[in-house]
Amino acid sequence: MISVRDAQAHILDRIPAAAPPEFLPLAAALGRVLADDVRAEMDVPPTDNSAVDGYAVASADVPGTGTYALEVVGELAAGSIFAGTLRTGQALRIMTGAPMPDGADTVYPQEVVERNGSRVIVGPLKPGANTRRRGEDVQAGAVVLPAGGVLRPQEIGVAASLGLAQLLVRRKPRVAILSTGDEVAEPGSVRKPGQIYDSNRFSLRGLVEGAGAIAVDDGIVPDQFDELHARLLRAAEHADVVLTSGGVSVGDHDLVKAVLQQAGGIDFWQVAMQPGRPLAVGSIGRAHFFGLPGNPVASMLTFHLFVRPALWKLAGRRQLFVQPFRATAVEPMGKKPGRREFKRGILTYENDRWEVRTTGPQGSGILSSMTAANCFVVIEEERGDVSAGERVWVEPFQ
Repeated sequence: MISVRDAQAHILDRIPAAAPPEFLPLAAALGRVLADDVRAEMDVPPTDNSAVDGYAVASADVPGTGTYALEVVGELAAGSIFAGTLRTGQALRIMTGAPMPDGADTVYPQEVVERNGSRVIVGPLKPGANTRRRGEDVQAGAVVLPAGGVLRPQEIGVAASLGLAQLLVRRKPRVAILSTGDEVAEPGSVRKPGQIYDSNRFSLRGLVEGAGAIAVDDGIVPDQFDELHARLLRAAEHADVVLTSGGVSVGDHDLVKAVLQQAGGIDFWQVAMQPGRPLAVGSIGRAHFFGLPGNPVASMLTFHLFVRPALWKLAGRRQLFVQPFRATAVEPMGKKPGRREFKRGILTYENDRWEVRTTGPQGSGILSSMTAANCFVVIEEERGDVSAGERVWVEPFQ
């Protein structure tokens, strides 16, 4: 068996450079991965401007003590420019976001002054107060959005603030998803005796789309070699990745490895982990292939560990893994040395520290445990039982 870390490294070594880029309008770019650095061609804000509604003045006219009367010579709305220059003893009524007039460098909020007709009475104030400086957000020439980052609403907003109408992003990988086995039935159909409803295909579809890829549902394939062979080859024609669940163990009807050896190639099929040991990784046609375990928890876990990093690399992302960190176990956790073990955990911040406990029974078929969990508790290969109070690694789902 191969270790988890070696398996991850091997998979990523096989993944080529990211998919070709395409231009998308800002409104369609949310969640996509930037293909090139976004460099500012202008300062943001483009001029010094007022941070409040109030009165723009020269700092030389700000009294050190007491009060001082200034003549209000005009009013400036956001989006307009004051044509003149503010002179000694003058103030300009100004609105939030309006460019600072020549001769002014300080703004009094309207609520701290007294207005008497065309005059305004001001008191002491820190010079330069309540102004936004040109380029304090973004400076011209700076890389503000580096390539490989995922475009969230805030990145879309920054791009819009630079006047960009479109961005160069990576194409989304396409993933064909199939479930295998005579024992699985389509939800909504009549379930035969001995069958279970197929949950893996729907969980995996959600995981694929959550990873920023396009999911293509290719249905359930029965335990027939020729049918599985044909369906996998057909899936590989329209997808970058073919993803199956079930059929990768050592039973007489576990056909995925045999088909893969004939129709493509297999790199490895067992990983030293619990749950999720049977995992077929290879290729079929032009597509990358992942044969995940049939047990639903093991299927979701192996997706998190092996498939999602591959999809993120195909999509051009810089960061391929969720960052793990340490938490304190608040209950004993049983573990035999030899394999890396992943328990479903509930992570909370209590008593000025991160604490974690399991969701309860940890069977790989208990899918409901995943709805209670928000992380995996990762216990290293060489480690045995964990006592309450000991530190463990946790990997959040998101």
